[in-house]
Amino acid sequence: MKPNSHQLILGTTNSHKGRELAQLLEPFGFEIRTLKDFPNALDVVEDGDSFAANARLKASKQAQHLRAWVLADDSGLEVAALGGAPGIYSARYAGTGGDSDNNAKLLNELTNVPWEKRDARYYCHVALADPIGAIRAESSGICGGRIRTTGSGTNGFGYDPLFEVCEYHQTFGELGPQVKAALSHRARAMRAILPQLLAIVAAGEWH
Repeated sequence: MKPNSHQLILGTTNSHKGRELAQLLEPFGFEIRTLKDFPNALDVVEDGDSFAANARLKASKQAQHLRAWVLADDSGLEVAALGGAPGIYSARYAGTGGDSDNNAKLLNELTNVPWEKRDARYYCHVALADPIGAIRAESSGICGGRIRTTGSGTNGFGYDPLFEVCEYHQTFGELGPQVKAALSHRARAMRAILPQLLAIVAAGEWH
């Protein structure tokens, strides 16, 4: 590790998510790693009944296994007209398919739903576990928007090409990483948990 840096493992193998979180945390002296850097990382079964439960599960089990500080998030899309679906199943909404399959299923489910009833929100819960697996900090973040009838833009991942941020009249796919880093559910959750992380460091507990 670099001098005066504190290693923090992000509980994800998603390189897009890893880059987003690294950009937020590295300026504060955290040396960011992801599970891709650890071939022996666990494949944690996400069987919690909420974003919060899954985030805690992933952080705690991975931290115990790797004997390191682990920050895990669970996030997804909640669409009002679908009763909050896809929710915690966002990443596997269409089964084992990828983003394009998930987006296609979402659009199909929203067929004939008018624009004014296509309200949605991205929700993120983050949890930090210490090397013995105890949850030491948590936060959440929300970003509201609406679901377009067709995708637009190539930035981001997941449902970003369909998710319009209303005040910008553009999707996350169109807006680009700088705007997403300021507005996204994940960015808001990270900004909310950062003071807790820094307090742990200041107390000399981050080893």
